[in-house]
Amino acid sequence: WYPLGQCFKLPIFFVNMKSETTTMEVGDDKQNNECAGCGKSIMERYLLRAVDKIWHEDCLKCGVCECRLGEVGSTCYSKSNLILCRRDYLRLFGPTGQCAACSKVIPSFEMVMRAKNNVYHLECFACHQCNHRFCVGDKFYLLDNEILCEYDYEERIVFANMPYNSSSLDHIKRQVNSLSNPDSLPANKLCSNKQTNPQDKQDKSDDASSGYGSPDTLSLDGT
Repeated sequence: WYPLGQCFKLPIFFVNMKSETTTMEVGDDKQNNECAGCGKSIMERYLLRAVDKIWHEDCLKCGVCECRLGEVGSTCYSKSNLILCRRDYLRLFGPTGQCAACSKVIPSFEMVMRAKNNVYHLECFACHQCNHRFCVGDKFYLLDNEILCEYDYEERIVFANMPYNSSSLDHIKRQVNSLSNPDSLPANKLCSNKQTNPQDKQDKSDDASSGYGSPDTLSLDGT
């Protein structure tokens, strides 16, 4: 919302006013001692010099957050007649990036997620396969420039290392389809494939005759 213009990164100097006045021989010129922030004469011993102007220590502030620039650091930023701290300059005028997932622009003031050289919106930082959103501490993988969760990464690696065989793939598909629709299985596939041993039959008949009953018999109540 600020008009674009040339930007300057400028040093801030603490100046002893008396010695400066003596050097510049402007001690009696009140206009030369006028603060660029409040417009009042600077009567204190020390002043700040920035953007070729002089300031009270309390008057040189960021035009957005109003932090005292003399306390924050040794540099300030000037753009479009604004004096800015580094944080607000980057927030308002800093370079923008492009999300590696959605390819949309990421404003400079937004928080982002990074994976190597890729930058993501917070909401776009998810598994490319299952859209699982990652939390702090979650493990993720970057494969072919795509973010993957651990499960989908391992699955992709397994299939990537599997030799291609069309007949084998068709067989796997048939097996998967049959599992998803058990009614389509042949009758002999629905039953146990355990073969009956003739000796087992003899043992069951012996159990029935002994009165204990076999697992295949029914117990009836009555006289």
